[in-house]
Amino acid sequence: MSAMLLNKDKWPEFIGKLTAKNLWAPQAEGDAIRFGPVKEGDLPALDYNNTRVPPKQVLFPQTETMYRFQLGNVEMETPELTGEQVVLGLRPCDARAMDIVEKLFKWDVDDPYYLKRRELVTLVGVACSEPGLNCFCTTVGGGPASTEGLDLLMVDFGENYLLEAVTDKGKTLLEEVKELLTDAPADSAAQKEKAVAEAEGKIKRTIDSEGVPAGLPGLWEDPLWQRVSASCLGCGTCTYLCPTCHCFDIQDEVEGFDGRRLRMWDSCMFGEYTMHTSGHNPRPSRKERTRNRISHKYSYYVDKFDVIACVGCGRCINLCPVNIDIVEILRQVKEAL
Repeated sequence: MSAMLLNKDKWPEFIGKLTAKNLWAPQAEGDAIRFGPVKEGDLPALDYNNTRVPPKQVLFPQTETMYRFQLGNVEMETPELTGEQVVLGLRPCDARAMDIVEKLFKWDVDDPYYLKRRELVTLVGVACSEPGLNCFCTTVGGGPASTEGLDLLMVDFGENYLLEAVTDKGKTLLEEVKELLTDAPADSAAQKEKAVAEAEGKIKRTIDSEGVPAGLPGLWEDPLWQRVSASCLGCGTCTYLCPTCHCFDIQDEVEGFDGRRLRMWDSCMFGEYTMHTSGHNPRPSRKERTRNRISHKYSYYVDKFDVIACVGCGRCINLCPVNIDIVEILRQVKEAL
């Protein structure tokens, strides 16, 4: 059972079964869409381009307690991560981002928090049919129906969803809801191929990354960095909403004799991110921080893990308050090279 059809009439029953497994899915939050727990009776909608906040928050929470402690007591209480979880409705770019980031979290030292959550979660993605204005996934290794990082892929066939298992987790999930499914017809592969081709044809933006990873270090003192960072506010929106950004800070919070150690998202676009205790800052201005952000995604990460740390979701372009465009920055990098 690797490819099945789910009639949309069965959608409420399908969601009901998944809700029992601690389901997260896209939820309306004001004028934005972001992932959140699905309550019994709720029906998440999948007719969105992409969520404002990426679903990386499920595996890498914006704030999480690493352990609790008491002053004067050497014993620590570490939260135990248990229970299955299903994330439904994420786009292929966001699932691929999780795969890319996982390379770091199991690099020289395994991160038990991220990797345990990844072990417990089943990722159910939905192929894109209407890519956004600033999507460019196809030129950084992805695609509207990429299965990288996913356990199960859903493709909209009008009256039905095609469900394709990618991993054993995906096959297990299909088995658990098999009474709601029917066998996919013989022409389903061709129908999927047509839908994917139509979606790819709607992606208008591209990045030519050929030669960029090797060439970026040679542009260290190039004036382009001053130029492209001139309007930057240093707000960190581009990094907080990026599905592959993974910088974090660790702080202790104490009240009375009880305390906890926290890990929370941080941003390399903040001045204090690289501030030394001495007061020296090797990235004193937004020029250096912008250079680092681009170099990290398109050069440093490639050197270390052989993959660009960008999935072309377009969030950093869509939501930058001063309209800084990473595609335009890479175009200028190519010109400088």
